[in-house]
Amino acid sequence: MEEKFGEFLPRMKWVNFGGGHHITRADYDRDALVRCVRRFREKYGVDVYLEPGEAVALNAGSLFATVLDVVENDMQIAILDASAACHMPDVIEMPYRPPLAGAGQPGEKPYTYRLAGGTCLAGDVIGDYSFDAPLAVGTRLQFDDMAIYTMVKNNTFNGMPLPAIAVRRPGGKVELVRSFGYEDFKQRLS
Repeated sequence: MEEKFGEFLPRMKWVNFGGGHHITRADYDRDALVRCVRRFREKYGVDVYLEPGEAVALNAGSLFATVLDVVENDMQIAILDASAACHMPDVIEMPYRPPLAGAGQPGEKPYTYRLAGGTCLAGDVIGDYSFDAPLAVGTRLQFDDMAIYTMVKNNTFNGMPLPAIAVRRPGGKVELVRSFGYEDFKQRLS
């Protein structure tokens, strides 16, 4: 920031350091951030803002998907009822590889699959993952750390349904908060 905007900083009242700071992560160096903010404030006489950002929901939320079909096209491809384009657009935009419970990197475990959504978008690919056992129609998969953008950036491209929202209460009880159907899809279009 100083390299590109240093000449303007003394004339500013405040600076926004953004929201990409994972201050809730155990290995995040919060002391270094505090030193950086203090130094910046003292040097330029500005207020420094940090957005809450994804740190408030880091490692929270799971997106559960079901394998709808498994096809072969140079490799095994599992078609899911979840979609990169609709439910996890950061996979396409960033790129981002969402953590998948029990899965490994391609080739790390005996069975490697490309996980794809069921839309007509050729790039609706979540990524390549490996598993201890073969995937089959009906296999449930759990993508973790999905609370950050899954709900605010989702869409119903190709009529793909939005994921239901549920809360796991202390003690393990799962409570459905909201589910979505065709009426929700139709209402979004009018």
